Amino acid sequence: MDHPALDLSLDAAALTARLVDFRSESGDEKALADAIEAELRKLPHLTVDRHGNNVVARTNLGRAERIVLAGHIDTVPIADNVPSRLTADISGSAAGNGILWGCGTSDMKSGVAVQLRVAATVPEPNRDLTFVFYDNEEVAAHLNGLGHVAEAHPDWLAGDFAILLEPSDGEVEGGCQGTLRVLLRITGERAHSARSWMGSNAVHAAAPILARLAAYEPRRPVVDGLEYHEGLNAVRIEGGVANNVIPDECTVTVNFRYAPDRTPEEALAHVHEVFADCGVTEFVVDDHSGGARPGLDHPAAVAFMAAVGGTARPKFGWTDVARFSALGVPAVNYGPGDPLYAHKRDEHVDTAKITQCEERLRAWLTA
Repeated sequence: MDHPALDLSLDAAALTARLVDFRSESGDEKALADAIEAELRKLPHLTVDRHGNNVVARTNLGRAERIVLAGHIDTVPIADNVPSRLTADISGSAAGNGILWGCGTSDMKSGVAVQLRVAATVPEPNRDLTFVFYDNEEVAAHLNGLGHVAEAHPDWLAGDFAILLEPSDGEVEGGCQGTLRVLLRITGERAHSARSWMGSNAVHAAAPILARLAAYEPRRPVVDGLEYHEGLNAVRIEGGVANNVIPDECTVTVNFRYAPDRTPEEALAHVHEVFADCGVTEFVVDDHSGGARPGLDHPAAVAFMAAVGGTARPKFGWTDVARFSALGVPAVNYGPGDPLYAHKRDEHVDTAKITQCEERLRAWLTA
């Protein structure tokens, strides 16, 4: 497959378009990782390392503080929204400047473009910098490239403060929610549907689970000054053998997004408690990643907030802020994309936000 050439001399919006046109769905990031590595190796002020399809570049200027700028290079599956296109306004009715459309424009190739522009154009920052480009963020936690780097080369990720260029609409978003996915299995007894009384319908038996979910009232706790909003939802239901067979098994997949004042153990215990009397035959943890508190009282975070302005907001979702937090590196989310359009068929980004994000980071790192 032919890919557009990367060119770090382009402005961040134009570079975003190149990155979007460079297909990199989760599990298929090698070509983009190769291109990013090749461009970064052209910059004499950076030391570049690679682990799998994860690229890490660092300055080594002996500054008193080290900042990590990180972003994932994968996207969700493309939904007929590549190649990118630029329009003058949100309606998409006229060509011009302003709105860039395409898979990854928001989540998070606009953020990656900002990282690359800073790497290329700030050779002598006032703080040492580490740039991390990693794969497989949009899929199961055990595949996450940042996690693989943290396990194999934790020293590559050392820093005093980290910024995830995740979509935050140009505002600082503190911490992140935890995410827990469980499989709730119900068993019954198979029978011919013409003689249903001879069996036990597992799909019908899942009704108490769905009723409990429909009645669930999520918490909205305030954590370090930011209000989070939890959610417990069925995201998939599977059951049935054939159109004339009473199903003997049903599985309801439930996703719990929880505030960072809960530990992973507390979150798991809570979900067990919610479904304790719902007739669940088997309870399986399918995926689990803990959250991270905002950490906005850290001196580096205070300085960053003062530099970029605005009002900090909670992060509704899980990001690799949690991985940096586990490594002892306080981190925030700050990127140009709008999280409300992440993963959508009409995903897009305001090019002015890309420019603003790049300019604010450059000003903070050169002041």
